[in-house]
Amino acid sequence: MGKATHQREIERKYLVTGDGWRQQAVRSERFAQGYLNNAANPENRCSIRVRIEGEKARLNIKSMEIGLSRDEYEYDIPLADAEKMLATLVIGPVVEKVRHWVPFEGFMWEVDEFLGDNAGLVVAEVELPDEMTQPPLPDWVGREVTDELRFYNVSLAQRPYREWDEHEKV
Repeated sequence: MGKATHQREIERKYLVTGDGWRQQAVRSERFAQGYLNNAANPENRCSIRVRIEGEKARLNIKSMEIGLSRDEYEYDIPLADAEKMLATLVIGPVVEKVRHWVPFEGFMWEVDEFLGDNAGLVVAEVELPDEMTQPPLPDWVGREVTDELRFYNVSLAQRPYREWDEHEKV
């Protein structure tokens, strides 16, 4: 049986406005993920996704609250199972991105550079110890989008960035 985790995830999400993070990145990994339920349905209380991170695969269940904190459950699964699920079971397009880990003033930022139908979108997230913590912001971070559903992966799988109007992209 694979490793399982449960945590209350507390994070803030920001648009990335510059490339200053690139030379500070300490690691990068390609991700592909798809959703096994229609998370856009308001009756659903969670999203269920399968994700491949490099050579590892996980099944992830996340509560549908939008904002600073959400419940998250993760289970390791065989890579071959995840590949088959992404090819045959997902609803909507697979979300592909390269995640870059960028340390800044005691915090580890995750910069997601989206590919495919979401190319052009770059978002940074930072996990926090509690909801009151205000992280120091690097100069390559722009507007906070923590409370804007369209910037979440679950939304990008339903309505990709390439379909957005110009005013939605700012």
